[in-house]
Amino acid sequence: MARSRNPVTSSISLLFIALILTSLGRDVEGLAVTVNDVECVSEYVLYEGDTVSGNFVVVDHDIFWSSDHPGIDLVVTSPGGNTVHTVKGTSGEKFEFKAPRNGMYKFCFHNPYSAPETVSFYIHVGHIPNEHDLAKDEHLNPINVKIAELREALESVTAEQKYLKARDTRHRHTNESTRKRVIYYTIGEYMLLALASGLQIVYIRRLFSKSVAYNRV
Repeated sequence: MARSRNPVTSSISLLFIALILTSLGRDVEGLAVTVNDVECVSEYVLYEGDTVSGNFVVVDHDIFWSSDHPGIDLVVTSPGGNTVHTVKGTSGEKFEFKAPRNGMYKFCFHNPYSAPETVSFYIHVGHIPNEHDLAKDEHLNPINVKIAELREALESVTAEQKYLKARDTRHRHTNESTRKRVIYYTIGEYMLLALASGLQIVYIRRLFSKSVAYNRV
C-alpha cells in the first residue's frame, strides 16, 4: 500500500526549493560607495531584536594604500544616536549585531585619508518570529518560523557570495595594478640601460678623438 505524503512536509519542501532558486537567481554584486571623508547609508529595522548583518570590502585597498595606511572605519548608530557597532582600521570585514530597537540605523564609513576609496558593502536585516510573536499573532505557526529560518540561512549564503565576490574584485584590481607596475618598471630599466649605453659610446668616442689628436701632435 502506497504511503500518502504529508501535505505540510510537501509544502515546506516546495518552499525550500523556491527559496533556493530565488537565491541562486539573485545578483551577487554588492552596493558600492566612494568614500572621500565620511559616507553614510541607512537601513530601516522593523523589529527590536532583529539580526543586522553584512560585510564590506575596500576594493582599491592594495592599489593605492601604503603599508602605514590606518584603514577604513565603520560606525553603526541606532535611531537614538547611540553607537551599536564599530569596526576600526580594516580593508574589509563582516559584522553582525542585534538591533536594540526598531527604527533607522546609520552605517557610516570613515576614510582618514583624502584619497577616495571605493567600498563595496552589503547589509541585511533578518527577522525570525519567536514564541512571543506566535502568541501575539494567531496567523503565525511553526511552519512560518521554519520558512523564516530557511530564508535567513539562504540569505547568509548570499551574503558570503557577495563578500567573496568583492574580495575577488579587489584581488583582480591588485593583480592588474601589479602587472602595470612591472611593465612600467621594465620599460624604465630599458630606458636607463639605453641612456647609459649612449653615454658610454659618447665617452669612448671622445676618448679616442683625444688620443688621435695627441698622436698627431
